Amino acid sequence: MKPTKPPIGTGARKTISAGQPELVTFDPLIEQGSLPLACKPAVAGVSLADWGWQHREQIESRLCRHGAVLFRGFGVADVAEFNACIDAISGGALQYLFRASPRTQIDKSFNIYTSTDYPADEKIFPHNEHSYSPVFPLRLYFYCDTPAATGGETPLGDTRSLLRRIDPEVRDQFARKKIMYVRNYGDGMGLPWQTVFQTQDRQEVEAYCRGVGIQVEWKSGDRLRTRQIGPAIVRHPRTGEAVWFNHGTFFHWLSLPEKVRDGLRAEFSEKDLPQNTFYGDGAPIENEVILHLQDAYRRSMVEFPWEKGDVLLLDNMLTLHARNEFTGYRRILTAMAEAFRSAELEID
Repeated sequence: MKPTKPPIGTGARKTISAGQPELVTFDPLIEQGSLPLACKPAVAGVSLADWGWQHREQIESRLCRHGAVLFRGFGVADVAEFNACIDAISGGALQYLFRASPRTQIDKSFNIYTSTDYPADEKIFPHNEHSYSPVFPLRLYFYCDTPAATGGETPLGDTRSLLRRIDPEVRDQFARKKIMYVRNYGDGMGLPWQTVFQTQDRQEVEAYCRGVGIQVEWKSGDRLRTRQIGPAIVRHPRTGEAVWFNHGTFFHWLSLPEKVRDGLRAEFSEKDLPQNTFYGDGAPIENEVILHLQDAYRRSMVEFPWEKGDVLLLDNMLTLHARNEFTGYRRILTAMAEAFRSAELEID
């Protein structure tokens, strides 16, 4: 469904009426690959926000087929224009709640954030955004304000391909048992609960968790432990496909960066780590299973260099993303859109 009115332009760039499909071209960015699909203007002056508002159904169709669309060459100049694109295509960005990684909100007027604020020399393992959360975004946006001097790519992977790579016995076991997520806040590692839940009020934390099925355990010293059980495989709400969609591998202690993993394991038990995963019945996930899953994730990924002004739109259920290490200054912004509940998408 289209918005009742088009977004208000934010820049002085000339806007062309986007009523004709030939104003843009679609081609795979990577040879012999469908991910991502590159959308580029065929003539000068096409506004991505205006064209996107008029072609939401076309974008949706291609996104469901390819999993990711890279809008390149539209001259999206700043955060305000990026936000206008999100409004036009997805009806607005979501607030970043139940956080798992450090981010900085760019402007209080927009729900747009820096991509994860981790050191430049660290890779970020492939994952689907918020797939640990009972409420997650179906759409994920990235905007390249400044590409890194070297590296800093955002590798992408197809979760449909990932599911096929996973051993059927492993897949079936997770489908039956599901995944338990255990997170600890206030022990000096990871994000404090006040940042994760964006409040200083314990009662607000409890109310949010109660509403989405998260168990809360307050510990001494204003510390908090949460537990929740979520599915490993869900059904896509638009395509009907079964997809591997969870943080079982990403949150497991074996997926921590090697330089911090041993130190944390020496200090904390498995249930007291900042974050960790188990089978839904509380049993530990075998190390060999996590190593198998890590390999399946890594073999599913492709990558490409960022260009200034790029806008990347992901179907967050169909497409994994990661981050490579980099040198120099890098500024990639991100936003989330279209909230769904994982419990409503579980496969019986």
